[in-house]
Amino acid sequence: MLAGLAFISPWFIGFLVFTAGPMIASLGLAFTEYDVLNPPKFVGLQNFQRLLTDPRLGLSLGNSIFYTVLHVPLVMMVALGLALLLNRVGKAAGFFRTAFYLPSITPAVAVGALWLWILNPRIGLINRSLALLGIVGPGWTTDPNWIKPGIVLMSLWSVGSTVILYLAALRNVPPELYEAARIDGANGWQQFRHITAPMISGTIFFTLVVNTIASLQIFTEVYTMYFGNMNSGAAASAGLFYNIYLFRQAFEFLRMGYASAMAWLLFVIIMILTVIQLRTSNRWVYYEGA
Repeated sequence: MLAGLAFISPWFIGFLVFTAGPMIASLGLAFTEYDVLNPPKFVGLQNFQRLLTDPRLGLSLGNSIFYTVLHVPLVMMVALGLALLLNRVGKAAGFFRTAFYLPSITPAVAVGALWLWILNPRIGLINRSLALLGIVGPGWTTDPNWIKPGIVLMSLWSVGSTVILYLAALRNVPPELYEAARIDGANGWQQFRHITAPMISGTIFFTLVVNTIASLQIFTEVYTMYFGNMNSGAAASAGLFYNIYLFRQAFEFLRMGYASAMAWLLFVIIMILTVIQLRTSNRWVYYEGA
């Protein structure tokens, strides 16, 4: 008993100091007006009432939801497609697995700076490639209608970690199931639908939850691209995501109380979405032996 407690104590202490403690502190700050320079002043529910009337908050939340709706299914489909291809490559899979994963460990600031050039409407790689095909590329970084799709395109850069998870799940599907299906005359699509998809549904569900949470909290890459120099132009509205607006309220305008209230609103939204995903998972996630 004591040995078990000793082993988990580093994690437990870290959780209290770096997670639970700051969460409790932010909940307290959410009921105050605090600018770091002066002591917190209790204002009751004023910060939460302001959440309901702040048009910039609604805009940033809408941008984050729009990005999540596009990003999550696109990343999951691309990652699953690449994993299915890697599963057939054989011995060369190790090289491609490393190649796909390397972008995932690239610093987010570097990714933002790199994609700011790739998406540049005049000299960027994408529009130059489209020009070779006779297509006039859109203003990925200047047109408000194309800023969010450009950011979704950038998000595919880090698809490697999801590919690795899907590939590991595919490798665990018993080959006997495919052999039996082929004997029964099942084609490729039928094998994918009735064998592959159910057998890796647990991993699909995990990536759905994780990618949804990560999408709603996107920050570093977009902030580096559009807000680092405080002159964001067209992206001031189209690229204003929830965490960027929260960060600016806290560390640029020193409204710690309001930023804390925003953080708790995002926590509640993510918790509700996760609970919905967990409840609906019983209908489509297959757990072997359950």
